[in-house]
Amino acid sequence: MRKRTLAREFALQVLYQTDITHDTYDISLNNFWQAHSEENIEEEVKKFTNELVKGVTENLAVIDVKIAQYATNWQLKRMAVVDRNILRMGCFELMFCDDIPFKVSINEAVELAKKYSSLEASKFVNGILDKIKSEKNK
Repeated sequence: MRKRTLAREFALQVLYQTDITHDTYDISLNNFWQAHSEENIEEEVKKFTNELVKGVTENLAVIDVKIAQYATNWQLKRMAVVDRNILRMGCFELMFCDDIPFKVSINEAVELAKKYSSLEASKFVNGILDKIKSEKNK
């Protein structure tokens, strides 16, 4: 598995934990890395995971407003926790990570949805992130 793909999976797990427990992202990250301390995880993977979690969390209000703008007939709090956090991570990348091509961010989010949620969720994630990308391209 590619390093950034693995980092996105880790970030999704940490964001999920933060969403469920309402702990701060630092506590969730610390707990996550402690639980995986026996594994030989490369620094590059840890760094990107931390950047994603911190970036999503610190920009959560802006990200949630953007998602809500395009998730017609859906309230964020009613979305599945996994889907909501995949969207948050994808939206963060689209809005704040100019070094990552839009296509890569969307594709990675769709693949996470396929792996951790459902086919319908992957279509939902693709549709919303594509709308956010289109707005940014204007």
